[in-house]
Amino acid sequence: MRIPLLASLKRQTLVSFRDFIFSIITKLSQLLPLFTSMDAESSTDPQRISQSPAQFDPSLPSSPISYPIKTLEELESRSYFNSFHYPFNKSSIPLPDYSNSEALPNRRRLLVCHDMGGGYLDDKWIQGSSNPDAYSIWHWYLIDVFVYFSHNLVTLPPPCWTNDAHKHGIKVLGTFITEWNEGRTVCNTLLLTKESAHMYAELLAELAVILGFDGWLLNMEVELDVGQIPNLIEFVSHLTLTMHSSKPGSLVIWYDSVTCYGDLRWQNQLNVYNKPFFDSCNGIFVNYAWKEDDPKLSADVAGERKFDIYMGIDVFGRHTYGGGQWRTNLALDLLKKNDVSASLFAPGWVYETKQPPDFQTAQNRWWDLVEKSWGIMQNYPRSIPFYSNFDQGHGYHFSVDGEQVSNAAWCNILCQSFQPFLEFSENLEPNTIQALVSFKEASYSGGGSVTFSGDLKDMNHFTTRLFQGELFMGDLPLHFIYSVKSKGNSLVGLSLSFSSTVNERKEVLLASGGNTLLTMNQFSCKFSAVIMPHRVTEVKTGKGWTIQEHNISMEGYKLTTIQAVCYKLKPEADELKTSSTSKFYAALGHLTIKADQSVTFPSSTSWLVEGQLIKWEEDGAEDSKFLSLKVVWKLKDGNNFVPQKYIVFVEKISDGSRTRTREFMGVAAVEAFYVSRLPIPSGTACLKFIIQVWGVDGTNQKLDYCPSFLLDVKR
Repeated sequence: MRIPLLASLKRQTLVSFRDFIFSIITKLSQLLPLFTSMDAESSTDPQRISQSPAQFDPSLPSSPISYPIKTLEELESRSYFNSFHYPFNKSSIPLPDYSNSEALPNRRRLLVCHDMGGGYLDDKWIQGSSNPDAYSIWHWYLIDVFVYFSHNLVTLPPPCWTNDAHKHGIKVLGTFITEWNEGRTVCNTLLLTKESAHMYAELLAELAVILGFDGWLLNMEVELDVGQIPNLIEFVSHLTLTMHSSKPGSLVIWYDSVTCYGDLRWQNQLNVYNKPFFDSCNGIFVNYAWKEDDPKLSADVAGERKFDIYMGIDVFGRHTYGGGQWRTNLALDLLKKNDVSASLFAPGWVYETKQPPDFQTAQNRWWDLVEKSWGIMQNYPRSIPFYSNFDQGHGYHFSVDGEQVSNAAWCNILCQSFQPFLEFSENLEPNTIQALVSFKEASYSGGGSVTFSGDLKDMNHFTTRLFQGELFMGDLPLHFIYSVKSKGNSLVGLSLSFSSTVNERKEVLLASGGNTLLTMNQFSCKFSAVIMPHRVTEVKTGKGWTIQEHNISMEGYKLTTIQAVCYKLKPEADELKTSSTSKFYAALGHLTIKADQSVTFPSSTSWLVEGQLIKWEEDGAEDSKFLSLKVVWKLKDGNNFVPQKYIVFVEKISDGSRTRTREFMGVAAVEAFYVSRLPIPSGTACLKFIIQVWGVDGTNQKLDYCPSFLLDVKR
């Protein structure tokens, strides 16, 4: 597989150099067939020299990070579980019931293998970083399986990726890789006996189960003795069986590398040389240098398991059918025609090569090519409660219930909520609205909102897709609650599409608050029903947000589509005179769908909260102190409430006057938060750490009733 580049080199230049070297090697090796792996062609690349991060002792307290296991000795010793960072690396969001099944859907699938800069970049900081422009993925609805890849022996996915993928119904795999001379040494130990193969397989399965991800990509890119192959097959088979028995629905996928005769020859198809490995696990990731006939040939070999063939596409384009990059869709089109699955390797190409005009636009444009070629793989909402604040996991401020609690730039993929299916549009037509996730303007929750801006002529309305769902309606009414703000007479509502096996399709408009008669006159002939909000609440933050609440009953129907409807309550005076277009602007801050009106949070006394002091530091020059502290909490026995996340605040309470200032600290997914060098101003008497509990429906416990921990500041 592709090798991470040195940070000091330009990636595109190095790729071109690598291709040049490869062409020379090819001409000098006319007798060798093209069994070329992306790694094999990189064997002389200077960037293969490892750049190990600064050494650290994982047993000592520090800002929580995700990191790989680099040696068999570390794996066998289980020292990872003694790390200070281990409790922070557990994912907290399981797969939804509809995805946590024994098998993947019986259709072609899309696997995405994330490989960027060696891995563990901004995403390694479990509590987030200060880089608002860090890489992330938000087109989850196009994906079935997500692999976190690096060139370390055991790559453990950072929990932010696992949580986000699980939220969207996507399975997550780590990577076990052996390569080069070091990898051969590893395999000599790993495959020494059947018992050793079983032991290491069980250790890998244990890691996946305890950390909460769903299996492994196996990448054995080394020459082996043919006598080692039976134990290699035993390793693959035992890992697969152990994963399945301990975590139903888990996956083990083999990368097309070493053959069943021990040769390191990438087949670029499924055939007799790699089928024994395919037969021992859940699928094969086929190398990228396949030709036009290889997908069909592979499908013929796989028979009924053709969807378990993931034909590789290197997005950087090296020896990839169609050329990758902005032509990735050409390979997808061919694979779709042959009805096999696909593997997209390194979609971070868009980010790494700084595709113009900016990352957001380029990312949306590239994934739009994928969607148009391959189609949508995931539908949501599929269950309730359903909540989205459209947060992509980064931004320039952070808000809670319409109130901005931080104006600092940040990145924390953990904060991603369900992502909207926004359709990409590069050039706006007249009387068209552009819908995009905005980060610069004030948000209702988190760091972003969906904004709608453009021109609307006369009394026209504009609709655009938000979600494509599969939610069966029961006999109880559903509550739709959303926050909206707008300028002038611009309004945004929700259009709901319902299907039924026995009744005709229905389109229902949930209108924003306004003049009921004008709204009915405008839309009654366009929708099956127009429902006005039963309650409109103005958010008291001065930011212009209002909360719209609707109830709807559609027993026997299935909710299939949620669209935003942009419209105006009535035309402006100059518009009536000139019929000219006028500007439109509105924003959607969040959307909640649930059956119950309220969530009952456990009382503050239902929690055990404590602080584990790490270090006090003093700055004599400024007469101030710095505190490092680990705050941990848990519900007392007998309480079954399941939070979605926690937001941590600290109040600095002054001596004498007892005045207090409240600061936003960050977001946690587990029941622990690490406070690193918190400045304590002179005159501070005590600190109150507040753990705000959030439910799965997006509601939160009021701060005065949240669990907390009080720490006296020693003089």
